[in-house]
Amino acid sequence: MRELITLQCNDCKNRNYSTMKNRKKHSDRMETKKFCRTCRKHTVHKEVK
Repeated sequence: MRELITLQCNDCKNRNYSTMKNRKKHSDRMETKKFCRTCRKHTVHKEVK
């Protein structure tokens, strides 16, 4: 089952993105590199609750 998750910037701690993820296949927390508008650069975004 796919669930909605939120991605948070590691530098400024803003919650910029929301996406869907299959919890059965990927139980660990997701980590991607995305563009942060407040930092104005590409940073690592981690999954938060």
